[in-house]
Amino acid sequence: MNHTLRLQIPETLYEPLIKVAAQMGRTPEELAIDWLAAAMQEYVDDPLEKFIGAFSSNIPDWVDQHDRYIGQSLKRSIFVKSAGGSFPQRALRQCTR
Repeated sequence: MNHTLRLQIPETLYEPLIKVAAQMGRTPEELAIDWLAAAMQEYVDDPLEKFIGAFSSNIPDWVDQHDRYIGQSLKRSIFVKSAGGSFPQRALRQCTR
């Protein structure tokens, strides 16, 4: 079953939507539906959702900065050896970007 949803979106979203849709040979409506479906799928299938609120933390900005903290932890713990020595430092820096 399909439903109609009317949205008023700002020009700053509409113009890029029109351009990308044209580049892909699709209508803005089709593209918007695909983007909304992809966003909803990520929201619905969050593998970490069962852990939300399961742990206490003394880190006040964990919610906003968790990606940065995880990246820093990975950067400290990863040590990969290759034929030429350790994993290049620039590749490790990209883990936290």
